[in-house]
Amino acid sequence: MTSIIRILYGSLRSAILAKKHAREELKRLAAPLALAAQNVQLRNRHAGQRCFILANGPSIKQQDIRVLKSEHVISVSSGYLHSDYAEIAPAYHCVPQITYGLMSRADVVAWFREMHQKLGHAVLFLNHTEEAVAREEKLFAGRQVRYTVFSGGFSEYPTDEIPDIASRIPAVQSVPVMGLMIAMYMGFSEIYLLGTDHDHFRTAEYKYCFEPTVLRGKDSTVDADGKPTSWYAEFVGLARLWEQYRSIKQIAQHHGIRIFNATAGGELDEFPRVDFASLFPPAQAQSSAEC
Repeated sequence: MTSIIRILYGSLRSAILAKKHAREELKRLAAPLALAAQNVQLRNRHAGQRCFILANGPSIKQQDIRVLKSEHVISVSSGYLHSDYAEIAPAYHCVPQITYGLMSRADVVAWFREMHQKLGHAVLFLNHTEEAVAREEKLFAGRQVRYTVFSGGFSEYPTDEIPDIASRIPAVQSVPVMGLMIAMYMGFSEIYLLGTDHDHFRTAEYKYCFEPTVLRGKDSTVDADGKPTSWYAEFVGLARLWEQYRSIKQIAQHHGIRIFNATAGGELDEFPRVDFASLFPPAQAQSSAEC
């Protein structure tokens, strides 16, 4: 009987502590959630349309992405450094939560200032953790900036509901997952991934489709040659990333959203492959080539 009482007491105590933690978490996130609540204006803005999430893998250099200039495009991180970025003029740009390590506040400010100069009229998505530096440094003047609230993992959220960017959403291992959640919330029914190579475990180096500028040498997970500093950490991170892609796929399937991988190569195998060039009529592709 004593053992049963101890088990019941332990279960009750765990439940009480879990509820207390949840209350404290909501209190801590009250201000960020007020920021995120404004994103409800974006819900189903692009219902039934298609979009492209333009990541930064080196495979992008093998594709003529100028055909995207008449498409809805979500770019990420330092993707504005691509030589064709201004011609494409993505409507949206997202940056995940910044991890401070080799990057200082001054580095973040320099990055954001460079970003603002090159993003054109794109709506910028940042995590709420960057709101203070943007406000205090008076960054992004005249630009529409939206904030997300990353909290917890996908396992803590319903497996059949589109992540609500007007509330809390799962934290991400890589920025394309953030782009996918935003795209689904805005109602896109066809989503194409580009530059999601995720193959550095095979190539033994982490490269981009452009040369880094203000962030050169600021990634603590790789050395000066772009090689991972800890393969154990890399594989743990990749396992988590694949789980997140799988969760996104399950949610998308439940809502009839089709996600395709149009990357030239790479290792992401959670979504069906499609040839990027096949998505554009020959006349459109020819027009892009002539520009």
